[in-house]
Amino acid sequence: MLEITVLGCGGSSGVPQIGGPDGRGEWGACDPKEPRNRRTRASIVIRAPDGRRLLVDTGADLREQLLANGISYADAIFYTHEHADHIAGLDDVRPFNWALKRPIEAFGTARTLAEVEKRFDYAFRPWSDRDFFRPGVEAKIISPGERLDVIGLTLDVFEQEHGRVTSLGFRCGGFAYCTDVVHLTDETLTLLKGVDVWMVDCLQIKPHSAHAWLERVEDWVARIAPGRTILTHLGPAMDWATMMNDLPAGLELAWDGMMFTAPGAFAI
Repeated sequence: MLEITVLGCGGSSGVPQIGGPDGRGEWGACDPKEPRNRRTRASIVIRAPDGRRLLVDTGADLREQLLANGISYADAIFYTHEHADHIAGLDDVRPFNWALKRPIEAFGTARTLAEVEKRFDYAFRPWSDRDFFRPGVEAKIISPGERLDVIGLTLDVFEQEHGRVTSLGFRCGGFAYCTDVVHLTDETLTLLKGVDVWMVDCLQIKPHSAHAWLERVEDWVARIAPGRTILTHLGPAMDWATMMNDLPAGLELAWDGMMFTAPGAFAI
């Protein structure tokens, strides 16, 4: 079984967003008294049965997320895409290098890794164990449609439409992760059919140009019939109590620190 930890389930600005009448946050429809409404930027960690971990994205809140969940390092990184809320915390993987005593492999498309390297060029220089002051990253280019073996996990990787750019989603046995997506092809929906646990972007209730919204997710769920659907990349319109009371059976909201298990697919 896979063990998944939700490091963050918020949109690019988190919840609350910076601002508000007293400068302490703009909560939108979210009740600030509900702890599960406080959301950092979207990221997860997948723990394989042998204890190795795959970190999905390195968002701006990475340091606090890792500390809050008692995670000292991951063995590899999977990048969904190059937007700042998914890469800006790369500096905080330095302790991974200290623990592993090697550079950490980062998997992503050529476009995504080129953009990450453009912003963090020093992280991609040849590794030396004396370079404790910077992260050490080894780029591993992957493509949509590829079956990827990483830390003993087998991931079926697919492309997603995300407004003006594309992102990557994946399925690993009975678990699938699709953040930052507004459109999925028929081919991808077929690949996702019958998945046990599906974690999927749902920024808000109303339609959006770059992110899925509630009605669209419900349409996808009707087609692929997942056993459990967990909504992530949640914006300030998605109040925990209100949404959990109104959502159809089988759908639920993620929350920072949430943990769950799912059957995986493992490399031989």
